[in-house]
Amino acid sequence: MNAAILSFESDFAQHRKRSRLTFLVITGTLVILFLLTAEASNFFKVTQVTLADGTRAERWVIGAGLPRLGEYLVKTLPDLHWATLGADIAEWFARWRIWAKLLVETIMIAFMATVLGVIGGFVLSFPAARNLTPAKWVLWLSRRYLEIARTVPELVFALIFVFCFGVGPMAGVLAIGLHTVGALGKLYSEVNENIDMRPLDGVKAAGGSWFDQMRYGAVPQILPNIISYTLLRFEINVRASSIIGYVGAGGLGQEFRTAMSYQVYTDLSALFVIILVTVMIIDYGSEKLRHKVIGMETRP
Repeated sequence: MNAAILSFESDFAQHRKRSRLTFLVITGTLVILFLLTAEASNFFKVTQVTLADGTRAERWVIGAGLPRLGEYLVKTLPDLHWATLGADIAEWFARWRIWAKLLVETIMIAFMATVLGVIGGFVLSFPAARNLTPAKWVLWLSRRYLEIARTVPELVFALIFVFCFGVGPMAGVLAIGLHTVGALGKLYSEVNENIDMRPLDGVKAAGGSWFDQMRYGAVPQILPNIISYTLLRFEINVRASSIIGYVGAGGLGQEFRTAMSYQVYTDLSALFVIILVTVMIIDYGSEKLRHKVIGMETRP
């Protein structure tokens, strides 16, 4: 009995020792990587700044830049007074008619791009899942396509499509839609790889084809997660479509470019408020819709 206890204590001590060593190695590696990354990104770079009295002094770049960030943010804030609050807000949102029209265009771009992305990502998610793909070469091609689609930023796609199709919403829809295919296809395929394979085996035993197995065995299991990821991606695409207009792909992004070009900084904060409120409304509506679809509203 004593020998068993001593053996257990010895094994436990060795396990603790290995755990501590592993922890130290991982922590040390992460610290080294952080320092190397900080050095490469000039995080600890020292620069000269002019002080209030006109003298020059050396400061870290991040310490010298943060006050300028505050100055920039202050420029974007409107001059609001309680006595004239209504008139000040009206002046702040003086271009609201133009912005409302572009906001609708932004939402439509995001919606259309999400629809295209859902169709492409859903179709490719099945051959891109290791447990569902009909052949290894199909798996390889599907995954490489999804990687390329989600690796290239929406802005790069937008520049390409603006060159091909000209300035306008179409370039934005194609740019965000193509990127969405890659992002959703990856998420959907990971959901597919976690499903229970027994329903698919039952469909196969009954003589069902590969498409029958996907339709009747896989889709019912993944549908709740598909809806959740789709609604989340729609919210992301609204934000993306409000930016890619900066390169001429439609939406509110062109107003960001105009405001920055003419240094009308208060317009930037107004546009930010509009996008923030829009995303909050979409997030609230998406949550309600998702809960209704998966039945959470009926749960106690």
